[in-house]
Amino acid sequence: MANQFDPRLDARIGSGRASAEVSASFDAGLRAHMLSVYNYMASGVLLTGIIALLFAQGATPEQSLAGQIFMQPGILKWVVILAPLGLVMWLSFGINRLSEGAAKAIFWAYAALMGASLSTIFLAYTGASIAQTFFATAAGFAGLSLYGYTTKRDLSGFGKFLLMGLIGIIVASLANLFFQSSALNLGISIIGVFLFAGLTVYDTQKIKNMYAEVAGTSFAGKAVIMGALTLYLDFINLFLFLLRFMGDRR
Repeated sequence: MANQFDPRLDARIGSGRASAEVSASFDAGLRAHMLSVYNYMASGVLLTGIIALLFAQGATPEQSLAGQIFMQPGILKWVVILAPLGLVMWLSFGINRLSEGAAKAIFWAYAALMGASLSTIFLAYTGASIAQTFFATAAGFAGLSLYGYTTKRDLSGFGKFLLMGLIGIIVASLANLFFQSSALNLGISIIGVFLFAGLTVYDTQKIKNMYAEVAGTSFAGKAVIMGALTLYLDFINLFLFLLRFMGDRR
């Protein structure tokens, strides 16, 4: 029979309470971290959508800002198209040297420029089909990210496979610029949907697991921005590949 006056019992109880408090504190911090990631990601998507919609406004497609930029000869359209790539590379490779405020500013600038670049979809697809695809993407993304956050399965082994798939998609897309094959385009679209669905699950778990490394450090705020950028890219690419199936062309 255990001795209730044994000081070792009090020590074990105290240790258990301390462990439970640490665990509860960590869980609360993780929830706050992930909520910040999702808030920045969703705000970035919203900003992109607003800018894209504003650029597409006009009596005719040619009279809209998107039409004036992308349907006319000149270098401006290439600046708008390539500027987001430059910003995302700057943020990705220079995050350790950037301040948290600078990282946030680059993220917002990137989301805004992506809106200008993606305004071309309003010239190619009907507004109703774009809205329908957006909400379908949002629902699918929410389910996939929730699975990535809650699953106990270790998904780290899928990282290399997904990276290889991403490289393959890029190479095939570049090749199809020359071949203009409808069959290849369909194959790229199908693979793209599954690829970015997998990346959404994988990246969510990766961002969640990374919290243990950055919690309480000066990098925590910048980790939120990088996590938001990662999920933003997953969402936008999933949306664009789905739009190829669900979008009604003008």
